[in-house]
Amino acid sequence: MTDWTRRRSFAIISHPDAGKTTLTEKMLLYGGALHLAGSVTARKNQRSTASDWLEMEKKRGISISSTVLQFDCAGYRVNLLDTPGHRDFSEDTYRVLTAVDSVIMVIDAGKGIESQTRKLFEVCRQRGIPIFTFMNKLDRPSRDPLELMDELEEMLNLRPFAMNWPIGTGSDFRGVYDRRARQAHLFEHTPGGAYRAPEAVGDRSDEAIRERLSATLLERFLEEVDMLDSVGAVFDRDEVLAGTATPVFFGSASNNFGVQLLLDQFLSLAPPPAARRSANGEVRPENPAFSGFIFKIQGNMDPKHRDHVAFLRICSGKFTRDMSVTHQRTKKRVRLSNSHKVFGQEREILNEAWPGDIIGLIGHPDFLIGDTLSEDAGITYNEIPRFPPECFALLHNPTPAQYKSFRKGLDQVLTEGIVQRFWLSDDPNQSPLLAAVGPLQFEVAQYRLKAEYGAESRLETLPWTHVRWPESKDTAKDIRAVSLPIGSRWGHDDAGNPVIFFQDAWAPNYLCQHNPHVVLNDFAPRDRDKAKAFRKD
Repeated sequence: MTDWTRRRSFAIISHPDAGKTTLTEKMLLYGGALHLAGSVTARKNQRSTASDWLEMEKKRGISISSTVLQFDCAGYRVNLLDTPGHRDFSEDTYRVLTAVDSVIMVIDAGKGIESQTRKLFEVCRQRGIPIFTFMNKLDRPSRDPLELMDELEEMLNLRPFAMNWPIGTGSDFRGVYDRRARQAHLFEHTPGGAYRAPEAVGDRSDEAIRERLSATLLERFLEEVDMLDSVGAVFDRDEVLAGTATPVFFGSASNNFGVQLLLDQFLSLAPPPAARRSANGEVRPENPAFSGFIFKIQGNMDPKHRDHVAFLRICSGKFTRDMSVTHQRTKKRVRLSNSHKVFGQEREILNEAWPGDIIGLIGHPDFLIGDTLSEDAGITYNEIPRFPPECFALLHNPTPAQYKSFRKGLDQVLTEGIVQRFWLSDDPNQSPLLAAVGPLQFEVAQYRLKAEYGAESRLETLPWTHVRWPESKDTAKDIRAVSLPIGSRWGHDDAGNPVIFFQDAWAPNYLCQHNPHVVLNDFAPRDRDKAKAFRKD
């Protein structure tokens, strides 16, 4: 498949427990990438999901790291990224959102729009990413579908258009009505939702359809569909691509109700790869010069080897295995000989790829998140900043004999961006100070140190909630001479830039009020332009 316009690169986002990973698994099932869908809860008698392959994910039944799943479906090359829903892993999700062209936003129909969904939506809006909405769990007690549609418009300022409509809800949920094809799809349950749900398809006047619905359910369904049609709302794909409207699909991922309709219509309506902004202007996919950027790094995907996979989003040109490109950060020429198509933990050698594709590159320990690879020395993407952490802890090595393993493991999790590292200015032991968006990232780091490197660690949590990079507007005044609020401490980041740790949001404001020449920045110097680009793309 050589036509980049047939690429569909998208992420699935949601609040935790809305059914994001379940929907991912069922789209793989209906896309032909799986013959048997796994279980997100991963009970002993069930398969684990293709996207949650880390051992800690299997044990907890949650997504910890974003996962790349590439497969072919209906004439499209699909690059699907399953993202973590928990806010503690949101930085990983933000990076994924730099590498996709659209998203499917999953909403629990019983709860409506939740906090993390809203936060991720705002990031999508900042970046101009088209949003498709899937109202999930219609087989459980649910809010009124019209109420859910109104909430999308009122809370997110998105004009919703119902692509299908549920036939019943909760225990009465029987299927969905495709409003574009004007056909009803009635489904049957399958054990554990592991197989495609058998369905009956027909128009609303079909007796075979009507006789499977109770009189009350049939009457309500016909009234609701007639009411939607009478409103006269028209679906406008241009509004969707502009981010002002969202197609809405109803269904149940766990029972496979409505998944096929979602997948088919999404692939036909979602945008192909778009132009990307580089430091020297816009780069279009048809630009013949190969270019791309690394948005994720994952170590030890193969437990038998200490591998290091860098995930690259291709933005322009054609990728061919063994090609030589410029690593823009170091200005070195590198040969990309070990390239892979990735499907969760599985991978296979990849010889060529096109804009929109996401590929795994192995054997390049110098690659870092945000790096650009290009044939054109004038193309550099500034896509991915490090976001300000909110949790801080000292990480100690309690076993001196494990020092090498401890350092090697810590270097790996730092390269992957699981945590950030700082140093306290007055710490005689110079223990690494780890910082993360949420405390669960510390658990992941400690778990991986033990599981993958055999290194024990001890975590000492610290009271700070903010870190700022100070600057002085008056070069004659030493920034270090500033008197800090009680509980605050000086430190520096890995690049040697001075930082101040604060216990609350009041403290930095207090410091600036009493020191007008001081500016406190939310981002490190290297990330300030990237943060602007992240928001304005």
